[in-house]
Amino acid sequence: MNSKLIKHTLIYGLSPYVPRLLGIFILPIITKDLTELDYGVYGIILAFVAGVEVLKDLGLNLILYNSHTQMPKQFRWMWRSIYGFLMLWNTVYAFLAAGLIYLIVPLEAKENVFLIMTLNVLPIILFGPTALLGRVYFQMEERPRQIAWRTIVFGVLTILLNLYTISYLKLGYMGWFWSTCIVTIGLNASFWYPINKKHKITPIFNFKWRLIKNNLKVSLPTVPHYYSSYVLQTSDKVILNLMNVNTAAVGNYTFAGSFAGYFNQLGNAVGQASRATLNNNNKSGNYLANRDLIFKVQLFFFTATFVCCIWLKEIFLILVNNKLLAATYPYAIILIMAANYRPMYLGATNYIFYKQKTKKLLYVTLIASLLSVILNVILIPQLGIMAAILTTYISLMYLGYSGYYLKEFKKINVNYYPMFWLLATLLLTGTAYYVVELDLLIKGVVSLIVIIINLLVLKKLIKIKRNG
Repeated sequence: MNSKLIKHTLIYGLSPYVPRLLGIFILPIITKDLTELDYGVYGIILAFVAGVEVLKDLGLNLILYNSHTQMPKQFRWMWRSIYGFLMLWNTVYAFLAAGLIYLIVPLEAKENVFLIMTLNVLPIILFGPTALLGRVYFQMEERPRQIAWRTIVFGVLTILLNLYTISYLKLGYMGWFWSTCIVTIGLNASFWYPINKKHKITPIFNFKWRLIKNNLKVSLPTVPHYYSSYVLQTSDKVILNLMNVNTAAVGNYTFAGSFAGYFNQLGNAVGQASRATLNNNNKSGNYLANRDLIFKVQLFFFTATFVCCIWLKEIFLILVNNKLLAATYPYAIILIMAANYRPMYLGATNYIFYKQKTKKLLYVTLIASLLSVILNVILIPQLGIMAAILTTYISLMYLGYSGYYLKEFKKINVNYYPMFWLLATLLLTGTAYYVVELDLLIKGVVSLIVIIINLLVLKKLIKIKRNG
């Protein structure tokens, strides 16, 4: 991993954790003003909205990424056309999202339904895809500080607004909606000037429909791919709600899953930091360099998730000022360890995305999504919340590793040893679930052993002859 990539990964990876660290410190304050019902209402609405959010960009972010790499001198014209098209489309999308919220808002939140609708769609109507273009532009220009300072500033603002609205104003679940709306408007506004004025990427509304149609032929097949992320990590809350699991129980699941979000955010940061490097290596045919990078990231994830999980019982006791929520740490262990799918998933899909063989990813994402839905429908009546958690884990493992068996990926003729990494993930998950209940001294020894083993494996991987 070269020094610039390490630096950029640290910037992308650490910047979200500045506000998240602050968020951890305020947990004991806000959890005493929140109930499982608050988490349930917020989790259910968020799950339904996430179900249509994948339609907001229609997968055109792929065209933004690829056009920047493949036509570096002319990408602005392409981007301006996409900007104009998405501004129009987002207006339609905003009304669709508002209508969905009206239909699905839980009974406990009916009195606030119109306010919730407004707070969710107002940033979309005002700014459209401005933040999307801003993030992709600075990411592909390898200027991570432009993204990092926004992540820190608006992340901290989110935490402070949550504290103010939940613990001072006592707004409960509505505090999250107010905070999100205010911060999203501010974030979009911060991107508007550099994108529209400084870099002259303004929307073209008289775009060529033929160009947009050609782009959509490539991008739309990625929508089911991105939708799979929703199905695997969010739709289970929808299914739990539809199967009449009480809102408070869904709230427990939502709270436990929020801790897995820290590692999912880290996975997203690695993807952001490595996108330009992975694309450039694909362009030059240096596939071994991509594999080396993925292996190193995977080892880091193993260490971070496992050590966190075996100490999670103590972490919850310290941070969570609510006995019912603190008891959800076993759920969180499985969900956090499931986040280990992310590095290998990135390794399997980056080449396919670059080659724009997006239709082939349906074999991965569609099956993973169907697996999630079918298992949830079968198991939730018997196992309740635990069924949703286990289903999420199983489906994410399939999503992370099945891409290596696609014919399109095998063309690079580089072995990523997917079965080895999958078995290692399963072993570490089972071990963490057991060790979390042991004495502190034993946990300390186990933590040290795992760190040493991963360092030794990393050293061995570096020495492996590059024979594919």
